[in-house]
Amino acid sequence: MNLDKVISGFFIIMAMTINFGFFYGDMDSLETHSKYELFAAIVVNLIATTLKLGDKTQMGSVLLATSLVADIQLIAAATVWAVAAYTLPQMDREIISMIISLSGGALLANITSVALYVGDTLKAKR
Repeated sequence: MNLDKVISGFFIIMAMTINFGFFYGDMDSLETHSKYELFAAIVVNLIATTLKLGDKTQMGSVLLATSLVADIQLIAAATVWAVAAYTLPQMDREIISMIISLSGGALLANITSVALYVGDTLKAKR
């Protein structure tokens, strides 16, 4: 068993599941979406991205690209949330849907990453 692959796979899958946990809920209200869960999704995604940096294969490049997309979208969602929270008297539905949609884009990138990771694992020789 390769411990590096176990740790990398753990963080790739954990990033997807935490992101899903944030994304799942009502699209029109932030009450069902925790800011702490968004923060955790960002942190775990950044750890997963860091773990993908050393891979020099073509698959490693694609996995890194999907991870960078997820990082950028989650950071953008947190930025929109922070700016709106401190500059607007009240968040409107457009801002809320933008935050959740950015998280949904990151979730799609995470799902792609997990699918590629599983496919690469199944393809590997024993």
